[in-house]
Amino acid sequence: MSIGALGRRRFLQGLGGSMMLAAGPANPDRAVASSSPETHSNLNSGGPLRWPKPIGSPVLDSLRPVIEKSRDVRTHVDKIVEVAGWMAYEELPMPDYHLPLGVGENNPDEALDFIMVTDSIDTAFTDFSTHVKFQVDYAGRHWSDSEALFACMKRAMDQGTPILDGHYLAKVTRADMARIFAGNIEMPMLDEKTEVWRQVGAVLVEKYGGWYHNFIRSCPAKLYDSGNGIIERLVKEFPRFNDVSQYDGYEIKFYKLPQLGIWFVYSSLHPLGKFKLDDIGAMTAFADYIVPVALRLMGMTSYSPALEQAINSYQTIPRDSSQEIEIRAHCLYATALLREEINKIRSPEMQVIIPQIDARLWTHYHKTFWPHHLTRTIMY
Repeated sequence: MSIGALGRRRFLQGLGGSMMLAAGPANPDRAVASSSPETHSNLNSGGPLRWPKPIGSPVLDSLRPVIEKSRDVRTHVDKIVEVAGWMAYEELPMPDYHLPLGVGENNPDEALDFIMVTDSIDTAFTDFSTHVKFQVDYAGRHWSDSEALFACMKRAMDQGTPILDGHYLAKVTRADMARIFAGNIEMPMLDEKTEVWRQVGAVLVEKYGGWYHNFIRSCPAKLYDSGNGIIERLVKEFPRFNDVSQYDGYEIKFYKLPQLGIWFVYSSLHPLGKFKLDDIGAMTAFADYIVPVALRLMGMTSYSPALEQAINSYQTIPRDSSQEIEIRAHCLYATALLREEINKIRSPEMQVIIPQIDARLWTHYHKTFWPHHLTRTIMY
């Protein structure tokens, strides 16, 4: 599978979502042939469009044009209700994440810096040509996919490389990156990741003394706050996190990595009383590769024959193509509806938020051999 999947399981030793591929095609409109709206309508199994209740998420609010006009992906509300009927009785816990190899122990700022610096390049861990996964041996263990990224980060820290400091990131070279991430193969998309770190480092140095924890501490304890929330400022001040696409003239927000990074921070530090968020319920699922597979295999979504064939034959789905946007949008839409249906069944003290649903789906399907879509993008 799945580029970057195992890291989310072992790195934070809990429940989670995943990250993968990177950098867009020259012509995103040249996607695999789509079905027409007439042959693959998107009316939620024939009925009127049902929309999730507002949760204060600009991401969820932006999806309606895609859900209403989709040509290649459909969400089946009746199946969501059916799945909720049994999934509601599972535990669906809030995760309690722990960083690997002692990172951040008794040092919340180091934990925060490690998570966010890692999150900024947590994409693309399988070679696009050979399909060989990036792997490394360190501290008596074998690490693969995104967990190899975390191991390499810790190895560099143990060797005295200041990789969490924006002053270092802003001047990092490709040779530095090759040394830090030495493994069985060259880390995929090393050039793009070098540039991401340089851009991130420059912003941290200019505005926040070189440290992500200073940025986070300067934000209100809200994801969204009239343009000043943590997510809003991440996507505005750090372009690598501005995960948006254009669909029929509408801007569609996904914000996969910024949400996931803050979710990791919250799940790691909130149980210790070291990080607070007043609107954690405004988080959506993390639109990646694995959760769409779970939704598809459980019958909560379905794809047009053209898209199904493209995915099953490992064709690349271009970044910002209508097919890629629809896959990701329906992932967020369906998980929002599933959370609503589950909460109808559970008692008030057992209500869940969407990332708990994302975690349930991801942990059960990240090892499946069912093909997922393949897209080159630094956004997930």
